Amino acid sequence: MKYDFDLENRKEARKHLVKMILITLVEVLVVVFAAFAITHYGMETFTVSGQYMSPTLENGDKILVNKLSFHIHSIKRNDVVIVQQSGSEHNYYTVERVIGLPGEEVQIREGRVYINGKKLKESYDFPKMENGGLAMEPVILEDEEYFVLCDNRNNGEDSRNANVGNIAEEDIVGKAWVRMNTIEFISHLDGFSKEKESPKPDAETASPAAKKE
Repeated sequence: MKYDFDLENRKEARKHLVKMILITLVEVLVVVFAAFAITHYGMETFTVSGQYMSPTLENGDKILVNKLSFHIHSIKRNDVVIVQQSGSEHNYYTVERVIGLPGEEVQIREGRVYINGKKLKESYDFPKMENGGLAMEPVILEDEEYFVLCDNRNNGEDSRNANVGNIAEEDIVGKAWVRMNTIEFISHLDGFSKEKESPKPDAETASPAAKKE
């Protein structure tokens, strides 16, 4: 009986082709899943709406937010974060700077921040606050609570305001990581060395919000 080597070779070739197709499909699915996971659970872009974080971030700036950061590292003082706020009609997002950490006492005296009774030495030349709001009296932060301030401290809403108050850790979406307009790490931005006066808000940009892309 004559053995058909060509038939056997064709069978092996088909098996190899099917195997390669399956491997390729699996690789494509892995890439698609990874991209989906990174987009929805790892990184996300937001657009700053308003001047409340000026001069660090300006109205219209696009920022890349690292949503995994605080699952790996703890939230630190001076981190710029995205906060999900609950309004009377819908949820919205704001960009804020973390000032007070869980277990601390925060107070604003003569326009400056005090933590546990000691004046906070801040990283930037923030303007003196004209109104201490809720923090004119000592504010005690509970576990997983944070006190946040906007950088444009006389023209924005933050933990000094009753409608914002202390921020629960579960409402912090992630760390504002990169300003996409100029591809700069937000932690390295220091607009205060260039601008000594905070811009005044107008009707279109005074709202403290960040738009999800």
